[in-house]
Amino acid sequence: MAGTRGEQVVMVTGGTGALGRAVARHFLQAGATVHLTRRGDLQGLERYLGDAFSRAQLHEVDVTAEASVNRWFEAVEAARGRIDVLVNVAGGFAYAPIAQTELATWERMLALNATSAFLCSRAAVRVMAPRGYGRIVNVSSAPALSHGAANMSAYVASKAALTLFTESLAKELVRTGITVNAVVPSVIDTPDNRQAQPKADTSTWLQPEEIAAVVGFLASDAGAIVTGAVVNLSKG
Repeated sequence: MAGTRGEQVVMVTGGTGALGRAVARHFLQAGATVHLTRRGDLQGLERYLGDAFSRAQLHEVDVTAEASVNRWFEAVEAARGRIDVLVNVAGGFAYAPIAQTELATWERMLALNATSAFLCSRAAVRVMAPRGYGRIVNVSSAPALSHGAANMSAYVASKAALTLFTESLAKELVRTGITVNAVVPSVIDTPDNRQAQPKADTSTWLQPEEIAAVVGFLASDAGAIVTGAVVNLSKG
């Protein structure tokens, strides 16, 4: 088994986004080795991580492509000898009435929000299972649990698929030492969300760091008794 959280080898998809980088920083501050998929604003990631940026391992990965995902996991296992934690943060969002939703949008939502987690989780289990230890944490969405949302059919369907995937995989792996859970944040306080909703009351929005702390618990030794959970995160 892995030791304390500070010794963990952690893989995070969507590592340059607002939540992904908060998750990365949480584990880096605990002393873990963290491997991130990189995309977009690396300067912003460096500013956010500060001194810890030099310890983050960045990888070019297409998390929707089987071969790319498999190469990433094989490289990390070869370098570190194990993988303790996978956090599937990468995803996408689409907002449109069904009449204006293209097939390509539907397929992109499924690929980003569901297929990516499937591919990465499958690769992680192949490494974790022989050691009898592992933590997988997925990031779902509130509308996927609250009977949907108007003009979000493609997005919500993909997140609902991710939620049931989480619960099913947890049951499959219940005796392996690998836990599988999902966090379900309400609105996250990010620059993109503030720009999209300039007049919103942000007092109940969640800080990425608050969500990262819950992810950290689920990935810890103390979180061993939690599996198959879909954890709602909300301030009201």
